[in-house]
Amino acid sequence: MAHRICIIGTGYVGLVSGTAFAATGNNVVCVDIDKEKVEKLNKAIPTIYEPGLETLLQKNVKDGRLRFTTNLEEAVIHSRIIFLCLPTPPNEDGSADLTHLLKVVEQIAKIFKHHNISEHRVIVNKSTVPVGTADKVKKIFNEVYPGNNVDVASNPEFLREGFAVEDSMKPERIIIGTRSKLAEEVLRDLYEPFVRSGNPIYVFDERTAEVVKYAANAFLATKISFMNDLSAFCEAVGADIEKVRIGIGSDSRIGKRFLFAGIGFGGSCFPKDLRALINTAEEVGTPLTIAKATYEVNQRQIQRFTQKILNHFNGNVQNLKFALWGLSFKPNTDDVREAPSFKVIDTLLEKGAKIIAYDPEAMENTKKIYGKKIQYAQDMYSCLQNANALIIATEWTVFRNPDFPKMKSLMKSPIIFDGRNLYTFDEMEHYGFEYICIGRRKI
Repeated sequence: MAHRICIIGTGYVGLVSGTAFAATGNNVVCVDIDKEKVEKLNKAIPTIYEPGLETLLQKNVKDGRLRFTTNLEEAVIHSRIIFLCLPTPPNEDGSADLTHLLKVVEQIAKIFKHHNISEHRVIVNKSTVPVGTADKVKKIFNEVYPGNNVDVASNPEFLREGFAVEDSMKPERIIIGTRSKLAEEVLRDLYEPFVRSGNPIYVFDERTAEVVKYAANAFLATKISFMNDLSAFCEAVGADIEKVRIGIGSDSRIGKRFLFAGIGFGGSCFPKDLRALINTAEEVGTPLTIAKATYEVNQRQIQRFTQKILNHFNGNVQNLKFALWGLSFKPNTDDVREAPSFKVIDTLLEKGAKIIAYDPEAMENTKKIYGKKIQYAQDMYSCLQNANALIIATEWTVFRNPDFPKMKSLMKSPIIFDGRNLYTFDEMEHYGFEYICIGRRKI
């Protein structure tokens, strides 16, 4: 059965999720306060870069299953399922800021009361929220509109930026947090088309579902930080972190993914969610020592990499020109939130260096942050002209097999600081580059 769905928030999660729901035959309306953004989306113009999204967006807007509006009231009164896909940015202490989310919930409750909505509705938290948020949402409804017929559920998302469309259409698992049999029935029916190959739908209570999201991100971040921490040891003893990765990744108990050493993780999820989990755990008196260490190692890793650059030039990079490949926090996205590249840029600018950067998708978002403080290249090779060194901060596929002779001819000094371990020492030696990477050294 086609469902009437409202998605509140057209950021990364809201836009991808809403488009995916429309693609399975549901009638979806997405709400955002940004009028310009809504106008673009109604013309099927994506406001984020995500492989496969544009085609899916265009088809569903054209077929009338997906539309966008700034009118919250109109959208919610006609929808059976309402997804909250709103930002929960960190406060100064690291806790998640629920101000915007709870304000919207109160608005919805008042709209329901004003229209005397008696039909069963399901309010679904898809935002990443601390434990107990579903209870707070239900409390608001009960206070504003006593006797309401509203169920509140948690439905954390596990989308990988760069693979979000694939993850939406073919999820590994669906997590639903609800103690309401009716809400469970509605959400199972909604998600049934996405799991026809047999992937599971797990139904837990709301608080357990809320913890699952934070626990998943914290554990994946821990794997990354473990390898980054180990990379310093490998450099010290002359071992190769890449071969260590292969050696331990072949153990099925460990797995091959999230074992790549680099300059640290970024993005809108791992850093923010780790801090929120750490803060909540401390509030209830059960500090998470491993989670805290994971966050601290990540902060230290980017500093270690930047220090490698400074040390190579004896601490003096005044007026040196650095080419930078990669601005987004990971490949296949234009997302620059918490991007490690920005921390490198900040340090080098502070020391008086000049930066010229190139990224296949994240240039416009970077310009919003840095403006004219750095230069922007039209392609990866023009970026190298007269550069004193190249810094690689994001492992875009296009950077993996470049024209090394051409690179060397353009650069003032053939030096590469590789924060993603894209190349081997043998090929760098063959082409005459000085090569500084992560967790490896020439012996």
